[in-house]
Amino acid sequence: MHEVRALLGPQPRRRDLLIEFLHLIQDQYGCLSAPHLRALAEEMRLSQAEVYEVASFYDHFDIVKEGAAKPAPLTIRVCDSISCMLAGAETLLEKLSASVDPQDIRVVRAPCMGRCATAPAARIGDREVDHADADALVEMARSGDVGVAVPDYIGLDAYKASGGYQLLQKVRAGETPADEIIETMQNAGLRGLGGAGFPAGRKWSIVRSFPGPRLMSINGDEGEPGTFKDRFYLETDPHRTLEGALIAAHAVEAERIYFYMRDEYPAVLQILRTEIAALEEAGIATPGFIELRRGAGAYICGEESAMLESIEGKRGLPRHRPPYIAEVGLFGRPTLNHNVETLWWVRDIVEKGAGWFAEQGRPEHPGLRSWSVSGRVREPGVKLAPAGVTVRELIDDYCGGMAEGHEFKAYLPGGASGGVLPASMGDIPLDFGGELAEQGAFVGSHAVVIFSQADNIKDVTVNLLKFFKHESCGQCTPCREGTEKMVTLLKKQGKPDEDAIHDLEMVMRDASICGLGQAAPNPVTHLLTHFRDDL
Repeated sequence: MHEVRALLGPQPRRRDLLIEFLHLIQDQYGCLSAPHLRALAEEMRLSQAEVYEVASFYDHFDIVKEGAAKPAPLTIRVCDSISCMLAGAETLLEKLSASVDPQDIRVVRAPCMGRCATAPAARIGDREVDHADADALVEMARSGDVGVAVPDYIGLDAYKASGGYQLLQKVRAGETPADEIIETMQNAGLRGLGGAGFPAGRKWSIVRSFPGPRLMSINGDEGEPGTFKDRFYLETDPHRTLEGALIAAHAVEAERIYFYMRDEYPAVLQILRTEIAALEEAGIATPGFIELRRGAGAYICGEESAMLESIEGKRGLPRHRPPYIAEVGLFGRPTLNHNVETLWWVRDIVEKGAGWFAEQGRPEHPGLRSWSVSGRVREPGVKLAPAGVTVRELIDDYCGGMAEGHEFKAYLPGGASGGVLPASMGDIPLDFGGELAEQGAFVGSHAVVIFSQADNIKDVTVNLLKFFKHESCGQCTPCREGTEKMVTLLKKQGKPDEDAIHDLEMVMRDASICGLGQAAPNPVTHLLTHFRDDL
């Protein structure tokens, strides 16, 4: 109890801070022991069951029950999601496991770390590692070089020197009215770029239509395999997103912003802590107006209502809708929610005009988009390209072509849940709806993974389904059981039982609560439709 009270200090013992307090204990002691969980429950006046159910929901919390051994003092997480699988993650895991003493170093598999362009990715302690190598990781462990490595980025002073926060000042002074900004957003065609693609200006209008008090949330839980654009922007120019957020909050009269950032990005978390404090010190944001919340390893929290549950200190279980969060959101208040990249564009659109942004896209596809491209291309990375660009153009014009010795075979247009299409469909415009939707695929978070003749699409599909199986929140039976059964059916020797697969797909699509279970069958459907030679 003394140790828990020392960690919590003067902070209020609010229920919504439970996950933050669990992080404090995990960071300090390397695990969540039964005595610490009991003490935390007592201190917060919660039942032990409430504390345990939250702690056990998230992957990054290590619960140690009475009499059980604590985990090794150092953990190396190796990403085994699709881009890292292509880059040799399985070999890395085998070599690493054989090279370390499990009493000193724990080697674990981890879902997508958002470093797909530099696969295989790993994290040793709090150090994110690109192009991970087993020998190099072991040497880092020996040297103790496992702390957060913050890249160079544009800080507050440099951002202000280039005109940053002048637009915010005009908005707050009434020189640029909120209604005018909302109209500009609508005319520009800016859409939510976290996956759903809902028009941003319309969302602002809807939230404003409900009586206050209102809140705002920023979804930084970029967990879709193949996606890393939000990390790129926050590690290079974080204040564009922060200024966009403050403008949006002003437009909808939000009383506070909750910035939810995934725990897989320790460098981004440190950048945000530093720069939010700088905003407060400069008087640009009042203390506490932007509240940073740290995820704990749960892909489902990328779903907006699950994220709000997590911010409230609960398990990340998606809510039933309606009501939608624009009406009944965080703490029951109307809530404006945006992802990082959507807010990143606000300043440019308002300063340069709606027409400037809309004209950057292809006909009938307004706007610029940030594409996370990885896999079998020569130059993977974040590529700024028009909405409506084709995957063949992304490969040839933005990525320097296919990697040496590889021929274009297939691609994911929108991460793990967007489906997998053959190269023969490489000239379909990539955008929300349209021809892509007619093929049962979607652009989602704009994560494009490229495959070649070296890749078996059945193996790719199994990898994607294992991800969904691991990340299902377990709330609804069609998703919880369906993802597991789908993996079993796909891994079965010989030809798969297609009748059983189609029955299972129908149930998952029709009866799952949220998009995870509804979209999980997409790559399976496309495997059976376009890649029968790989069965």
